Amino acid sequence: MLPFVGRRALTAIPTLFIVTLMVFAIQRSLPGDPALILAGEQQDPEVIAFIRERYRLDDPVPVQYLAWLGQLARGDLGRSLRTNERVLDLIGSKLPVTIELAVLSMLVALVIALPIGVLAAVRRGTAVDYGGTVLALTGLSVPNFWLGIMLILLVSVRLGWLPASGYVPLSEGVWENLRRMIMPAFVLGTGLAAVLMRQLRSSMLGVLRQDYVRTARAKGLRGAAVNVRHAARNALIPVVTILGLQLGALLSGAVLTEQVFTIPGFGKLVVDAVFNRDYAVVQGVVLVTATGYILINLLVDVAYAVLDPRIGAR
Repeated sequence: MLPFVGRRALTAIPTLFIVTLMVFAIQRSLPGDPALILAGEQQDPEVIAFIRERYRLDDPVPVQYLAWLGQLARGDLGRSLRTNERVLDLIGSKLPVTIELAVLSMLVALVIALPIGVLAAVRRGTAVDYGGTVLALTGLSVPNFWLGIMLILLVSVRLGWLPASGYVPLSEGVWENLRRMIMPAFVLGTGLAAVLMRQLRSSMLGVLRQDYVRTARAKGLRGAAVNVRHAARNALIPVVTILGLQLGALLSGAVLTEQVFTIPGFGKLVVDAVFNRDYAVVQGVVLVTATGYILINLLVDVAYAVLDPRIGAR
């Protein structure tokens, strides 16, 4: 398995280089001048000239790009043009919040999708199958922001069971943290559960037709053992792929959900940085997001090899 993982890891280097090149070029091509934004309403020419000189905005774009790569090689993502804070510190304060939200959303999605997806495939054509289909289509059709607002009105305003918004760090209390993260995690998890449920059902139907499943049943194995140990394990490979991609999407910022529940996560940081033309923050966020995608896909490849040892052997 180690050579397999090593080959996958080597692809991260050219991928990250291409990402840095693209994000730098696209960011510089956007309309708007960060020097004018930072100068304020007065836009004093001397202040604008000072800002351009300090942040090297007058240098040729290739020179700026090479200077940024030099910073990255030293582990420095630069400083925010707006607040002068280190980008690494800004990301470090926001990313754990979104990671927690993404992990909780994944747990919600798996708790919903795995049993219903397996049951819908095993009992194809029954009420369980049709009910799972309706549930999946509902989860795909309902927008996250609408579901979040409805939950706030029902659970928080009318019933008073959970806080409507805000965030409490884990260090200040696990229970208070979970009380504020349950609803946004459920909102994101339901949409993901619908995707996983449909994919798992489709994959299970294909696996249940295989010869080795019929052989296991012919040997007298119980239905639960066949469905879980033989069929479900092989059906999980495409599900793991979707899970990895969706986790990367959640880490890149569940912007609307974070805005609805006033969660200070990655999404708000990205939106503010784009509107303020904060080059360093946008570049740092995209680079960290790309690195997260690469690491997650590497873990997905490892999961492939665990679920099906033939993949690692090849």
